[in-house]
Amino acid sequence: MKLRNSLRVCAALAATLVLGMGSVSAWAGDAAAGKALYPVCTACHGPNGQGNQAMNAPKLAGQEAWYIIKQMQLFQNDARGTAPGDMQGMQMAAMAKGPQLATEEALQNLAAYIGTFPDEPITPTVTGDVEAGKAAYMVCAACHGDKAQGNEAMAGPRLAGQNDWYLVNQIKKYQQGQRGYHDMDHGGRQMRPMVATLTDDAAINNVVAYINTLHP
Repeated sequence: MKLRNSLRVCAALAATLVLGMGSVSAWAGDAAAGKALYPVCTACHGPNGQGNQAMNAPKLAGQEAWYIIKQMQLFQNDARGTAPGDMQGMQMAAMAKGPQLATEEALQNLAAYIGTFPDEPITPTVTGDVEAGKAAYMVCAACHGDKAQGNEAMAGPRLAGQNDWYLVNQIKKYQQGQRGYHDMDHGGRQMRPMVATLTDDAAINNVVAYINTLHP
């Protein structure tokens, strides 16, 4: 019953979001100009955007430009990284507010440069019941795609290929109110009722273990 109700909620949110968005944005940028902006990101995300668990910094390589730009804008506008207890978010918000990233053009350039990174496979760190995770992922597929490839029209980022430890951490942040708490963060707010279907650590690990098997 809970799964069916969650699917209905997701469908309703999906319809609302699509009607409200109109046409999907086309992102462009100058990768060469973006390269000059990226050094500030290297210490946490790595020189090729591969991510760094020790720094709680996710993989950027392989993520779509629209999502990178949107998240940077949320950090810049205090719509992410201001919740009590979210130390990593606060750190990222401070970096995002650097003067060199103050324009949308700069963000597009940065995202364009990140788009040149090789999308190397991750080393899995999360284990779980993949079959149970597959069933739980039904709630996620409407926004993130059946192969977790992402869907801009639904504000759903790509999940496949992302560091699995980061996915676990972010699900917990949504559950704890450290993401999706601001009116400006429409995609995050739509995530809040979805993660409520994952009722314990085992359920979270199961769905992330299933995502590890997906390849767009």
